[in-house]
Amino acid sequence: MSPRARARVMSRALAASTVLVLAGALILTGLNPRAERWLGFEIALAGAVLLYAGTGRLLAGRLPGNAIGWLLSLIGLLVAVEMLTEQYAIYGLVTAPGSLPAVRVVGWFAPVVIELTVFLWLFLLLLFPDGRLPSRRWQPARLAILVAMIGSVVSQLQAGKFIDGLTDVLDTAGASYPNPLGIFPRHGWFSGLLAAIEGLALVAAVLSVTSVFARRRGANTERRKQLAWLGYVGLLTVLWLVAIGVFSAVTHGGNSWIGNAIYFLLVLTPAVGIPVACVIAVLKYRLYEIDRLISRTVSYAIVTGLLVGVYAGLVLLTTRAFPLHTPVAVAGSTLVAAALFSPLRRRVQNLVDRRFNRTRHDAELLVAEFAARLQDATDLEAVRADLAGTVNRALEPMHLSLWSGRMSC
Repeated sequence: MSPRARARVMSRALAASTVLVLAGALILTGLNPRAERWLGFEIALAGAVLLYAGTGRLLAGRLPGNAIGWLLSLIGLLVAVEMLTEQYAIYGLVTAPGSLPAVRVVGWFAPVVIELTVFLWLFLLLLFPDGRLPSRRWQPARLAILVAMIGSVVSQLQAGKFIDGLTDVLDTAGASYPNPLGIFPRHGWFSGLLAAIEGLALVAAVLSVTSVFARRRGANTERRKQLAWLGYVGLLTVLWLVAIGVFSAVTHGGNSWIGNAIYFLLVLTPAVGIPVACVIAVLKYRLYEIDRLISRTVSYAIVTGLLVGVYAGLVLLTTRAFPLHTPVAVAGSTLVAAALFSPLRRRVQNLVDRRFNRTRHDAELLVAEFAARLQDATDLEAVRADLAGTVNRALEPMHLSLWSGRMSC
């Protein structure tokens, strides 16, 4: 059997194992009424698992020498295992207590698998997009991630830790339990070791993110576009992280459907976005739309924040400073915000394009300059040469040809 055929068999086996584990997790989810609150989250997470398994199998089958495909496959399998172990614990502790064996030990694997998944994400950042380190100088970064990953798994053996999983079902049901495999002391030397492990994990995360910028420096246009896809997912994740921080500060840690929705997006953005970005980037399909996608996301986020601020300020101003009823104030503020949307969006979009979509911004300037020169042009050959040069600078086509016909009467 050739290496490529062997890789295809292994990728299919990984994908099939992931699907089987996921099926068991979904069956238990349906049997757990306490999980209804997180049902939408679990379904979306199941979709992410299938996405990881499918994209991992696709990349591993086509490019068996690229570690990205195998990492995606392993991440999909680990997320499915996390879902299964958590739902197993919920069923054995909450839905039907005492009906399943070794429930607490199986539930212990849920946080362990989460830790492993996070570190595999860091490996993916470090090796993206060609599956190799940026250079030999980054070997200590790979070693740091590996050591931190092992240390994080060991930290789950600390006595006194409470097992709760990715969701808070066990906690809200009063069924969270202390670590059944706690063999290391809660305080003393092991606490110092855990602090060192957390510091190393932070260093590993910073190095992984830094490696993306190191690859980008001096890279060609195609490689920059590949990295931009993963950067786009990171940008969205940071936006949700900032949003949940602001929401927690405003509500003083209160729980509501808005906070749950933001948390939902915070988890699912990297879970779904990373495999999509990897497939698009590694297979080099429609890379050159990423600048527009990033600029639109940033501009609409800025416009939304500004309009929400204007709307809230106007409502407070009209209800506090003027004797207006709340419905009138809300209606007037809504009209003002709607009137500001279009001019504000154009202004912000232009500013954002200068930073995130420079190609489009420069192309528009080149076309505008050509149109200005065209007004005074009289030589056809000079116009043709100027047009060819403008198109070449603005669009950088692989091939350019001009056709001109002459009319006689």
